Amino acid sequence: MILDIKQYGEPVLRRKCDPVEEVDTDIRNFTQDLIDTMIDAEGIGLAAPQVGVDMRIAVVDVAHDPECVSFFKVAGEDANMVDFMPLIFINPELELSGPREADSEGCLSIQEIRAKVKRPTIVKAKLPQIDGSVLEIETDGLLARAIQHEVDHLNGILFTDRVSTTAKARLKRQLKDLGNTKWERR
Repeated sequence: MILDIKQYGEPVLRRKCDPVEEVDTDIRNFTQDLIDTMIDAEGIGLAAPQVGVDMRIAVVDVAHDPECVSFFKVAGEDANMVDFMPLIFINPELELSGPREADSEGCLSIQEIRAKVKRPTIVKAKLPQIDGSVLEIETDGLLARAIQHEVDHLNGILFTDRVSTTAKARLKRQLKDLGNTKWERR
């Protein structure tokens, strides 16, 4: 089922999400709905709060661009990233390292805006899965950036919060207009 993607100004996008206590049929169905919604919106990631659900669940899929990472490891061993897409994670834990690099980001919840965001280049992640297992990955590139972006959503952080002070000043008016437009549509 395709879900409604919440837009900038919705309070759920600013809440730190509650952890998932138990994976049941409803959670499994919801993760599939997240994947379907992400694909329908032509995104590479989607987090539960973006569809109005206050839970620490997100999905990422960068299989369309297998060259977007220079390495991908599972449990310390080289692996084929495409075999693990779409990546579903519940209550993720991240360890960030490497130099911070700026790259352009956008968001399905802030559709009209893109901005450069500096993020650490390498992610080590413990990603609990819907089957109860824990996937331990290490990667870089677009996948590392997408994972960080989606985990930010689970913590009530938007990519616009992470731009430089100068970029924030430039974005302020655009964001204000988006927030006003959202409330006018009600």
